Parts: sequence; C-alpha cells; structure tokens
Amino acid sequence: MNKKQQTDLTNGPIVQTLAKLALPIMASSFLGTAYNITDMAWIGVLGSKAVAGVGMGGMYVWLSQGLCSLARMGGQVNVAQSCGRGDTKAARDYASAALQLTCIFAFLFSAVCLIFTRPLLDFFHLGDPQTYAHAEIYMKITCGLVIFSYLNYTLTGIYTAQGNSKTPFIANLIGLVMNMILDPLLVLGIGPCPRLEVAGAAIATVTAQFIVMAVMIAGVFQKKNQDNVLRHVHLFSIQDRTIYHSICRIGGPTALQGTLYCMISMVLTRMVSAFGPGAIATQRVGGQIESISWNTADGFATALNSFVAQNYGAGKTDRIRKGYKVSMKIMITWGVIVTAVFVLFPRQISSLFFYEPEVLEIAVGYMIIIGLGEAFLCVEMLTIGALSGLGKTKICSIISILLTGSRIPLALVLTGTSLGLTGIWWALTLTSIAKGIVFNLTFRRVSHRLEQ
Repeated sequence: MNKKQQTDLTNGPIVQTLAKLALPIMASSFLGTAYNITDMAWIGVLGSKAVAGVGMGGMYVWLSQGLCSLARMGGQVNVAQSCGRGDTKAARDYASAALQLTCIFAFLFSAVCLIFTRPLLDFFHLGDPQTYAHAEIYMKITCGLVIFSYLNYTLTGIYTAQGNSKTPFIANLIGLVMNMILDPLLVLGIGPCPRLEVAGAAIATVTAQFIVMAVMIAGVFQKKNQDNVLRHVHLFSIQDRTIYHSICRIGGPTALQGTLYCMISMVLTRMVSAFGPGAIATQRVGGQIESISWNTADGFATALNSFVAQNYGAGKTDRIRKGYKVSMKIMITWGVIVTAVFVLFPRQISSLFFYEPEVLEIAVGYMIIIGLGEAFLCVEMLTIGALSGLGKTKICSIISILLTGSRIPLALVLTGTSLGLTGIWWALTLTSIAKGIVFNLTFRRVSHRLEQ
C-alpha cells in the first residue's frame, strides 16, 4: 500500500500520530453532538410531548446502529490490520464485504420498522396520544431511510482504518450546517416552508445524512485518494466466505453488545415513562447533552482502534501499550471537565431545552447525577476501542452486557426507595463507574499477555 496517500500509524511519534488521526474524528464527534442538540433545541420549542415522542422514535434509530456496528467494526478492524500488514487486496475485499452487509442490514431494518411501527412503539406504553403520534411520524421517516446513516457509519470506519479522518470530518461539517439551516425552516415553517414540526426535524436529519454520505463517496474519487481501498470496492461481487466470517467474528460481539445495550435502555425508558412525558423528555434530551462526553470518547476510541489494529498487524505491541496510556490521560482529563460543567451548571444547561418548570427540575437532578460518572464513561469507551483493535470484541461484549444489564435490577431496587425517578439516574451512573474500572483492568491484563 502506498503510505504517501494513506496515513501509516505504525511509525513516527505516538502522540503526534494519534493526534493527527484523532483530532478530526473528535471534531466530527463534536459535530455529531451539535447535530443532535440542534434537533432537540428546535423540537423543545414544540414542548415536552414532542421531545418525548422524538425520543421514543429515536430509540429505534439507536437500536439500528447496534446492527450496523457488525459491518462497521468488523470492516474497520480487518481493513486496518490488513493495512498494517501491507495487504492491499485483503483491505479492499474487507471494505467491499462490509459495505455489502451494511446495505443488506439497512434494507431489512427499514422494512421491519415500517411494517411494525405501531407494535414496536406500543412497547413503551405511551399513554399520551400526542406523544405517540410524534413518535410514529419520527420513526417512520428516520428508520425508513436509515440506509444513509448506515453507510455513513461504515464509510467513516473504513476511512479511519486507513488513517484518513479528515474526509469524514469535512462531510459531517457540511451535514451539520445543512441540518442547522433546515431545522428551523422545516420545524417552525419559516418563510415559504410549511410548518412540519416533528416531521420537519426528521426530514432535516435524513437530508443532512444523505449529504454526508454523498460527500464521503465523492471524496473517494479525488486524485489525492487514489490508493483509498474504497476506490476499488466491488459492491456487487461476492467475496470469499472467509472475509464475511472474519467480519462477523469481530463485528458480531460488538453488534450484540450495541443491540442489547439499546434494548436495556428501552426497558429503562419504559420504567421512566411511568413518571410522565417530562421524565421521558429529560432522559432523551439528557442523553443527547451527555453525548458531548461519550461521542468525543467514542471518536478518540475510533482513532485508537485503527492505531491499535495497524500496530497489531505490524507486530508492534509496545507501541500499542504506549498509545493507550497517552489516550487515557487525554480522555480522563476531558471526562473530569465534563463532570465539572454538568455538576456546576445543570440549571443553565437544562434551561436551553426545557421551559416547563417541573420538567426543568427533573432535568437539573439528571444532569448532576449523570455528570458524576463521565470520566469513567470515557475510560470505558476508549478501552473498548483499544480492545476491539486487537480483535478482542467478545470480551468487550461480555463485560458490557453484564454490567449494563445490571442497570435494570438496580433501577428497580432504587426506584422502590425514596429516590423514586432519580434511582434510575443513579443506576446509570453507578454502572458507568463500574464499567470504567473493569475495562481498564481488563486492558492491562490483555496488554500484559501481548508482551509475554
């Protein structure tokens, strides 16, 4: 592979190499956070019922990402390891297979969501007809056209596997600008545009996702990207079965983890719904605000994943350990900063999205409790990226599923006390702290074995 066109992550200063790859990805993650917050801010103008409805419909968009992560993670790790070995043909085959699986999963998921929209939403036992109507509209549009977000997810992974994080950043920047323009126009009906409210927010989101996809596809064919494996993808050619097997072996546990994580969150959301639309709105908007932490950590984890995978393919285990330590210091610092902001300024942050006094009070409590676990959340996300780069996705899934699953019984116990609704928030925070500690200890053990 011509290393002049794609970034070699196996040589050079570790800090500079990681920074060069990670900064555009982290910037893209910030854009993703701004993307979600922009939607919620405009929907918030419509009231807590609209926010709750979008949150419920959006749960199935989140569920879909668990399925897509099979192709994304399996493709990204295999492409990166192939690049580390200098095996261009294998990298192209893995990229082709990953995109094929992405398209198949997208069409299947869209079909299920469109056919079974009402039964799927009935799971949440939404007692308010208006909230239900908002959820149905949002789900049909965003899940029906989930192909765009699926392809963006996988394309970003394959770009990053080759050490190119700039193109996804540029694509996401353009998409964010478009979303920020379309949201007020379509939600509120400014100028000649009709007032579409929740449907407008969904259309703005899908349109922006389409533009992001188009920019990334266009970037493949630029002259400077002649050695990009995506340039030589054969989307309609069947690959060797070992290619698909390897993608499923590495990506399967991640997909299972993501899917079960979302299902657990859906059960918790059903528990939250018993406290009314305001509680649901707080959980969904709070999750979007918190994404400033986990989206950034996930962005850095994506960079570390490619760094670890390439160096693992090249047999440079000492470089892997040093890269993890550097990344950990950066992410813990970021997590502490986010904690300070959430705990010290919860009312100021919440007032940007909520206008009803009773809902605002719920949101303030949420921000303070959730804020306490942000540094541990960053450690968890970063370590999952590192372990996945080594191909250890199974152990990541086991830890995550067990500890995340414990949120349900813990929440049941805590809500039965005087804590009430805040017991659910404490269940989220306590398990995040536990996961951060366990994942860090696991990586230490795995990396020690690599050195032996």
